[in-house]
Amino acid sequence: MKTALLCLPLLLLGVTGCFTDKTPIVFSDEAGAHSQETNVVMAAQPKSRKLEKADQYQVEQIVYGYLLGRHFWDNGDYTAVFLQTTDDQAELIRQQFPKHVPPIKPSYRANLPENRTPVDRDTGKPAMVLSVETGEWNDDGSVDAIGRWYAGGAVSGYYSFVMKKDGDTWRIDSRK
Repeated sequence: MKTALLCLPLLLLGVTGCFTDKTPIVFSDEAGAHSQETNVVMAAQPKSRKLEKADQYQVEQIVYGYLLGRHFWDNGDYTAVFLQTTDDQAELIRQQFPKHVPPIKPSYRANLPENRTPVDRDTGKPAMVLSVETGEWNDDGSVDAIGRWYAGGAVSGYYSFVMKKDGDTWRIDSRK
């Protein structure tokens, strides 16, 4: 009986303690475990380093303009230049270069056999494909871009550009 009297207060203290905190116990492997974190300092999320679409289009237009002025096609019998971009972007560039020789044609007019020279479907003759790849913002506020030309394995290459934004307009800062 003496033992029961000693255990009774301990039992009452234990039961009382269980009823004072109504917060459910959440184990770390349960789905709601993250919601129990309080007084946690969260690090600021870095700003998106991706270019906005409008900036990306401006950079691409400048690089395509540069590539179209280089005349990679002078030593070949190329009947078309195709741009690897959206139809809207290609149309804007075609309007900027209306009398370009060879003509800038819509990309659906290209036949691209694997590991061979692209072919103009209208003429059946060789064609050239130009493409632009833009990177993310660099720490110094510039953006890297790569302008490529391709007319088969032997006639291909690229320029690497560093682009800078002055106000609302982009410019080529350097080219390699």
